[in-house]
Amino acid sequence: MFARSTTVQAQLSAIDEGITAVRDTVLPAVQGMPGCIGMSLLVDMQSGRCIATSAWQTEQAMRDSEGPISSFRAMAMFRGRAQVHEWEIALLHRDHRTGPGAYSRVIWGQTATGRFDEAIEGFRVGGLPQLEQLDGFCSASMLVNRATGRGVVTETFDSAAALDRSREQAEAIRDESTRRTGVEILDVGEFELALAHLRVPELV
Repeated sequence: MFARSTTVQAQLSAIDEGITAVRDTVLPAVQGMPGCIGMSLLVDMQSGRCIATSAWQTEQAMRDSEGPISSFRAMAMFRGRAQVHEWEIALLHRDHRTGPGAYSRVIWGQTATGRFDEAIEGFRVGGLPQLEQLDGFCSASMLVNRATGRGVVTETFDSAAALDRSREQAEAIRDESTRRTGVEILDVGEFELALAHLRVPELV
């Protein structure tokens, strides 16, 4: 399975309007496309960084959607410039479904292209079981782009408070995992999960 993420640096005054537009206009349009298995939206109300991600059953379905959703890429409702990235969904695990008030931590990393399988397996058998033990843990996913060597892990928790409580332990888990697999951490961000309509099956 595959995913396309659109990241925009929104104007803070436009975030609420953008969330409404994605929920009421973009989501129904994307869900009606062949092969779509959902969409999510992460927002950082302080920095303005927003990430909309659509998930697809096959790479071809993702490619076929490019024309019809090209107008969404501009994310004009957020009044910011968009960057688009495409990924393979390498892993997804849910402890339970998210509810209102969920928050996510997103970790971007880089590794040698030949070490992706090692990094995926290292997270699956090492990092993920430890994350599952953290209070308020909902789910985790790993997306990879084998051509660029980039990857992104998303850890989702029941609430902002649970995310805060997990920060120190999650950082220790991340440090251990990156030392073992040779992944370089590029960035870490924390976001409100404003929209969660993903039907991606369990991939572990």
